[in-house]
Amino acid sequence: MQLLLYQIALTLIPGIGSINGKKLVAYCGSVEAVFRENRRQLLKIPGIGDSTVNVLSSKNVAILMHRAEKEIKFLEKYGIIPIFYLDKAYPDRLKHCIDSPVMLFYKGTADLNASRIVSIVGTRTATTYGKDCCQSIVMDLSGYKTLIISGLAYGIDSCSHKSALDNGLMTVGILAHGLDIIYPAINRSLAERMLDQGGLLTEFMSETQPDRENFPKRNRIIAGLSDAVVVIEAGKKGGALITAGIANSYNRDVFAVPGRIHDPLSEGCNHLIKTNQAALIQSAADIIYIMGWQDQDKSKKLLQPLLFQELSKDEEKIVKMLEINGESSIDILCISTELTMSKVSAVLLDLEFKGIVKCLPGKMFRLR
Repeated sequence: MQLLLYQIALTLIPGIGSINGKKLVAYCGSVEAVFRENRRQLLKIPGIGDSTVNVLSSKNVAILMHRAEKEIKFLEKYGIIPIFYLDKAYPDRLKHCIDSPVMLFYKGTADLNASRIVSIVGTRTATTYGKDCCQSIVMDLSGYKTLIISGLAYGIDSCSHKSALDNGLMTVGILAHGLDIIYPAINRSLAERMLDQGGLLTEFMSETQPDRENFPKRNRIIAGLSDAVVVIEAGKKGGALITAGIANSYNRDVFAVPGRIHDPLSEGCNHLIKTNQAALIQSAADIIYIMGWQDQDKSKKLLQPLLFQELSKDEEKIVKMLEINGESSIDILCISTELTMSKVSAVLLDLEFKGIVKCLPGKMFRLR
């Protein structure tokens, strides 16, 4: 309980974002030490200025702790799970994003480390065409036990959640506000269904309103949690394109459903495709093929007898990480296996020659 108090209080420090929050913990050694470190040492930390230090060395700390205590009571009352970025329960895919949230608040039953996760985003004013495409894609993904992620907004978001529920898939809504409210309110019944077949996730504490600046923050979680982001109907500006841009920066696969060239609601999707920021898809089969999911199950079956007979210990480590995490970069594999960069590069090359690992664009790797 005391540790959670400090973890929540860390996120309450004015002006502290995700990157500097983690930096404070790294330099101080622990989240508790952040609140005990002296002023001189705090000022030596890159990116930490007087305003932050003044908060940590004054009576304002008591205010932060009081608010953190209030939040803990809220979490306990409603059975919400707090997840700190150093916790084992923190989503693996999100953990490796530099600006991932320091804290997450989760209520639900879905595994946030599911083997296949797809985020679906798009316009709030979806047409029949967009909804039909969304429903068809989700239905066809149901055979691959895919976790569907979206933002619980009007339009494509709601359609993707509903389609997932109707097809027996888990679905998680990422919120731009606290878990004490549902926005838009019309989606309350949908959100309640999702708690039993998925969940709700946010980085925002209770009493946080769905203010405009919160939505881009929400979008980075949607992108970071997934293996792939699918854009279905999007104008030339908006949250869907922001999410696609973030996904590309995270080396996630981005897909877009094309539309008529003069349709304003397809302008964003068509632009993503035209500028090579997204792959054109017509159905879930395109996603499954590009992601290599058709062959993954076969690969796993083939790899099991190989794992201890033909692979070295270092090769076993990397194969296991790729089985768990799916598509991964060399950096992620170095962190996960605790091997050096040169060693991981050499082992990946050997695994490629053996036909076990495939190198993808952006220096990403996955099992064949």
